[in-house]
Amino acid sequence: MILQIDNNMIWIISAACMLTAALVIFYNYRRTKKTMDTIEQMLERADDVRFLEKNFDESRMSALETKFAHFLTASAVSAKNVAAEKEKIETLISDISHQTKTPIANLLLYSELLQEADLQGDVRGNAEAIYAQTEKLRFLIDSLVKLSRLENGIITLSPKPTPLLPMLRSIHSQLAPKAADKGLYLQLNNTETTAELSAVCDAKWTAEAVCNLIDNAIKYTAQGGITISITAYELFARIDIADTGIGIAEEEHAKIFSRFYRSQDAQDKEGVGIGLYLAREIVNGEGGYIKVTSSIGNGAVFSVFLPK
Repeated sequence: MILQIDNNMIWIISAACMLTAALVIFYNYRRTKKTMDTIEQMLERADDVRFLEKNFDESRMSALETKFAHFLTASAVSAKNVAAEKEKIETLISDISHQTKTPIANLLLYSELLQEADLQGDVRGNAEAIYAQTEKLRFLIDSLVKLSRLENGIITLSPKPTPLLPMLRSIHSQLAPKAADKGLYLQLNNTETTAELSAVCDAKWTAEAVCNLIDNAIKYTAQGGITISITAYELFARIDIADTGIGIAEEEHAKIFSRFYRSQDAQDKEGVGIGLYLAREIVNGEGGYIKVTSSIGNGAVFSVFLPK
């Protein structure tokens, strides 16, 4: 009888322990779930920059929630400050672009008129120099405005499936006269085999990048010309811009994409050292990359890889 009672007590105690353990587990689960739900809601509000701190109790989990709340509040404030700074930068960039456009256009116009006048010797040379330097200033300001807008997120790239051949044909027709003025050819190859080839890119900004690469090739090529070709891969489409110019030393391949970098071999050429940097920023922003193959005296090949 005593043994039977002891067995019953053991079962009762065991059942009570199991029930207590289940209740503790359930309590902790509900408590943890409540905390996680609260944190998730805080994150959702923080994503929308509308987070507001609530009142919490003095428990350990609540202390964690409170610290997290302070962090999210600070992050929300920082996000608002960043947005305000971006707006100021956008206004400044727009003002610079607007305020310099008319003076530069006037300088170009008056220097052209001076060149058409009956000038002799140094005076004509000075007029031509004024025009060249003003054109350089115009290009520099335009490039810096574009670059600043890209870097500050004022302009965002919008990659989408884009046929490459129509874009390259448009670029070819735009830059062929400039190459011809230097006695160079500008040739577009592989037009039949790649007629249907597309890449995921922003057509406007990709054209800007490719134009910069071709314009750069024209600057540094004295004889021969530039060839544009397209190659299809499984994941990428490749655009090659190959020239017969002065070439680039292997140790400078990484440096040429730096902002305002000018090689010692190119100091006597026009340019401000920003075109390659801008091209790389655009292509990188589209999920692609640019590769250069070159050596001194053997021309250069700039390859633009764009995701398909």
